[in-house]
Amino acid sequence: MAKIRKLSALVVVGALALTAAGCASTQGGDSSEGGSLTYWSMWKEGEAQQKVLASAIDDFQKETGITVDVQWQGRDNTKKVVPTLNTNKVPDLIDGSFAKLAPVLAESGQAKALADAYAADVDGEKAADLIPKAYLAGDILTRKGDDAPWMLPYSLTSDAVWFNAATHPDLVSAPPADWDAFIAELDKLKAANEVPIAIDGDVAGYNAYWYTAAIVHIAGPGALLEIASDKSGKAWDEPEALEAAEMVQQLVDGGYFISGYNASKWPAQQQAWADNKAALMFNGTWIPTETGPYAADGFEYSSFPFPTVDGGEKVARADFVGFSVPARAKNAENAQKFATFFLQKKYQDALGTDAKILPVRQDAATSPEMETVKAALDSADAFYQQNDGISFPGYTEKLLWPAINDLVLGKVTAKEFVATMESGQADYWKQNS
Repeated sequence: MAKIRKLSALVVVGALALTAAGCASTQGGDSSEGGSLTYWSMWKEGEAQQKVLASAIDDFQKETGITVDVQWQGRDNTKKVVPTLNTNKVPDLIDGSFAKLAPVLAESGQAKALADAYAADVDGEKAADLIPKAYLAGDILTRKGDDAPWMLPYSLTSDAVWFNAATHPDLVSAPPADWDAFIAELDKLKAANEVPIAIDGDVAGYNAYWYTAAIVHIAGPGALLEIASDKSGKAWDEPEALEAAEMVQQLVDGGYFISGYNASKWPAQQQAWADNKAALMFNGTWIPTETGPYAADGFEYSSFPFPTVDGGEKVARADFVGFSVPARAKNAENAQKFATFFLQKKYQDALGTDAKILPVRQDAATSPEMETVKAALDSADAFYQQNDGISFPGYTEKLLWPAINDLVLGKVTAKEFVATMESGQADYWKQNS
């Protein structure tokens, strides 16, 4: 298999470029400040993350006198904000993943540069210094011409190959380090009459993890983004593109995926995995929280990272979840104050221990379920984002994900997948140039 190709600035970890004056504190503020802000949250009432945010909102209102009108809208908050962007009804603050916010706010020029937020003091440090620069490649959060990023992250999501340590202690002590060892482990599981991998094939984003992880482990972070940026589509002729597709086809042809994955409905297969009906599942860091209510008795969450390819670098996915302020926000200053207020360590610790997710601060506490993922991130050589950072409007939903779906579901071969992407991408750019 091909060795990893270095891809200039897309791979080189860059320093966060921002020029902001002053370090105004957002903590312990004068309760006479007053004012308000409207916040549309990606979390729903009752979720662990929502509870942490609600506590922070209460504290913020008491300390600053600023009223927060929060709407717990759930994951559709990004869709709901689109019709408001050019109106007076736009919220002052919205949160979500980079993959959801970037096409709607950053690519469309509808997000403010958050200079005040990044310059603010949080626990005696500049907010900008609390975002680990190792996770930032090519200043991905700063648009050309802006003086600061358009998003202030408060947590990370990553992915991992999850398993039950209680039933597979061997994977704790000796996880497969490279792709060949991974395939050997899958064969070993099959020989023991175990189902190797559970996957909910009707979730396009989950299917896409396999191809994205494969290509960035072959060619490096930014490789898929670089291919997707080629308006002719000819970049899909690169051998790495086919090689990654062949890795996915190897899983399909090997019969490693759970029976019925191509016809079931989420969360059927992750429920099966949590009930020990499959050994492994490649999925996000929310899996312990999401599957915990129905996991088998004694289930011990553990994981190992996607294996390296042909002795290549250790590459890990590090996706941001955070705040953004729409360009037409009426109370942008107050919105930025709350965004930085939430970076305080006590709230970051609560995200780690109570919500059991990965806080963005390096010094924040994490839950036992996240220890293996945190270790993988800490030891990684390079980082990438979901879909390798592709945020072209409609590209993933209308072209990339449907094509990967067909590959993962065994409807097309690796070569057919590449051909579909090449022609489809040329058409996409003709319509979106």
